[in-house]
Parts: sequence; structure tokens; C-alpha cells
Amino acid sequence: MTKPEFFTTPGYGDQQLAEMRYSQAVRVGDRIETSGQGGWDDDWNFPESLEAEIVQAFENVERTLATAGATWRDVIAVNSYHVPDSPETIGEAHNRVMVAQFRERMGDRAPIWTEIGVPALGAPGMRVEIRVTAIAGREEPPRGR
Repeated sequence: MTKPEFFTTPGYGDQQLAEMRYSQAVRVGDRIETSGQGGWDDDWNFPESLEAEIVQAFENVERTLATAGATWRDVIAVNSYHVPDSPETIGEAHNRVMVAQFRERMGDRAPIWTEIGVPALGAPGMRVEIRVTAIAGREEPPRGR
């Protein structure tokens, strides 16, 4: 059995490892799992706009995947957690930016996606967190239905 390798994203990941005692990604063979990535910068500041926060969360997923040897094009599953503006729905503002980022970063490939509305996330003011699973170094299978 392949042993797990743990990875820390340079910058904010080093701080989280020291203070909160967790890694940003784990790789077992070709399978990579990330911890939830928010839209923070290396100093734990969040952008004012929701759109910028979601885009930065995607950037942080990309940085974290790179530490473990993968890219967005290796992603097979996405779980996203959102603090919605209303209790009835996560909302168009979240969905519009998420889908635009999927298209930009993964082209015509579409991983599975679970989108969950939550009352709060791990840091004050945080509105989105993204966690992914990737299979690195795989051949692209024929597009299914």
C-alpha cells in the first residue's frame, strides 16, 4: 500500500500547520485530496467582494494542488461550502462565479460537484470554502454522459 504524503501550501499553509496542526493536501498514489481552501491571501485577509473571494479560493486550490503535483484539470470532484445571502438558496452570485471558474480552469471537462449552504465557515467573514479531489497523471477518458 502506498503511504500518504502530506503537503503544505507555502505561505498561509505553513501558518495553518504551525497554528492549527493540519496540512493543505494529502496524496496517496495518484489520488490527491485537499483541505477546504478559502479566498484568503497569505496574511489571512479576505477580499471585500464575493466574486473576488471565490476567485481567490480557486487560486488557493490551484496553489495547493500544485504542491501535490496536480492541476485543476486533474480534479474529479468538488465540494463547495457557501454562506448564502438568504436561507432559501445559495444564490446566483455564488453560482455564476463558481461556474465561470470551472469553465476557465477546467475547459469542457466537468467534475462532480456538491454545493452546500452553511451558516458559518472557519474564519470570521469567510463566505466560501472549496475542497477538491484530483487524480494526477491520468489519461483523459472519453467524455461520458
